Formats: sequence, C-alpha cells, structure tokens
Amino acid sequence: MARWAPDTRERLRAAALELFAERGFEATTVPDIVERAGVTRRTFFRHFSDKREVFFGDDEIPALAASIVAAAPAGATPFSIAWRGFHVLAGERFEPRRAQMEAARRFIGAEPSLRERDLQKQADLRDALRDGYVARGVDPSTARVVAGVAVELLQIALERWLADDPGTPLTQHLAAVRADMSGALGDA
Repeated sequence: MARWAPDTRERLRAAALELFAERGFEATTVPDIVERAGVTRRTFFRHFSDKREVFFGDDEIPALAASIVAAAPAGATPFSIAWRGFHVLAGERFEPRRAQMEAARRFIGAEPSLRERDLQKQADLRDALRDGYVARGVDPSTARVVAGVAVELLQIALERWLADDPGTPLTQHLAAVRADMSGALGDA
C-alpha cells in the first residue's frame, strides 16, 4: 500500500487499536504502530501529535465545530447551531467509526492519561463553541452555559449509543437525550 494512500489516517488508527488490544496502551509505541500500518514515523506525526491522539483526532472536532458555528445562519440560536452540527458529525464522523469508538472507549476508561485527555477534548469542544457564539454576539455567560450543556448532552448521547444496539443511529440517541433533558428541566 502506498504511503500517501487517502486512508492512511484510518489505517494508522486501526493499527493502533489492534496493537493496544494486543499489548496494552502503555506497551505500544509509535514505531510499533507505523510498522503495523506500513507507513513512516513522519507520516504518523503528520496525522497525530502523539499516540493518545489516535483516539481523539487532535483538534479535528473542535475545528469542525468552530466552522459550523461560523457558517450558521445569522438568526440561528446558539443551541440549535450546536445541535444541528452534532447531527452532521453523527452521520459523517461518528457512525462510520462506531467499532473504533467502542474500542477506544474501553481503552479510555482503563487508562488515566486517556481519561484526562478525553476531558480536555470535551473542554476544547466547549471552548470552540463558546468562542464561536461570542464572535456571533452572544453574551459570554450565555455562550458558556449553552456550550457546556450542548457538549454534556452530546457526551450522554454518545455513551448511550455506544452501549446500545449497533443498529440504533446516534441521531436517535441525540433526540432522546434532548427530549429527556427538556422534560427533566421543565420550566427551570
């Protein structure tokens, strides 16, 4: 397979997950991953800043969120912007990678440094949404709250989706979580 194949990022991700399952996260090195994927070390670092980023995709999701907020129609509410964006991400980014995400969740749950990175990635997404809302003229406090709620609801939907029957689309879990939380908050 050519070094420059368009699926290099996914091959690296698959090779890393296989090795993590075989050897454990700590025992797997970047040279192990590149050897398994059939690429160079330089190619690995073109796609990921370190082996932990195999799970998280560097700044991919926050960057997408920032572009979604920036491109949203002028009258759209902050929450609706995030929620529509999450639906797009569900179909384009998450659904095709469900098996990898399930495996990744097992490793993240077992490895403290990965749990820490996961929380940082959630914070990065909240910050990207908040900053995008503020740039659109939303009050900073409102932007912070809406971004925080949106990201937390996304995390709950992802957890439910990964624990559920693989045939249930993530978008259904997003809708269910939003309905559940709307009912729980009531007139609050």
